[in-house]
Amino acid sequence: MLRRLALTAAVSAAALGAAAPAPAAVADPLPLPLPVLGLTGDVPGPARTAPDELTVVVSKTGYARTDGRYRLECDPVGGTHPAARSACARLDEIARSGRDPFAPVPRGRMCTQQFGGSATARITGTWQGRPVDASFDRSNGCEISRWRSLEPVLPNTGP
Repeated sequence: MLRRLALTAAVSAAALGAAAPAPAAVADPLPLPLPVLGLTGDVPGPARTAPDELTVVVSKTGYARTDGRYRLECDPVGGTHPAARSACARLDEIARSGRDPFAPVPRGRMCTQQFGGSATARITGTWQGRPVDASFDRSNGCEISRWRSLEPVLPNTGP
């Protein structure tokens, strides 16, 4: 019984540490492992049976070349996305790191109050066998970083 209590206390302490707010100056806002974000299952890898299929809708970037609706398919690469090969490579890189690229900025995270433009995006579909429905904007430092972490899935909105 004593061993079980010690293990429970260690796990509880680890869980409390994981729930602590991250510092404001985190370079990558998505370092959490997939199970913490509620995405459970096997580690992503070549055993997947269904291809990744995402619809990316981008608007208000100020650039006609980047606004639009794109279909992105990975494994095999295809669709209408203008940078499909590099976008799939970026998603594969994120999968190997164990992060959820579509997770929202955690509640309570302190973000710089800067405006990155009026661009918005929505990504829906399936990635790693899981449903995706994520919205993006550039309304503050955290959201800008979240957007940039998904480039080239989302377009670079700079000049």
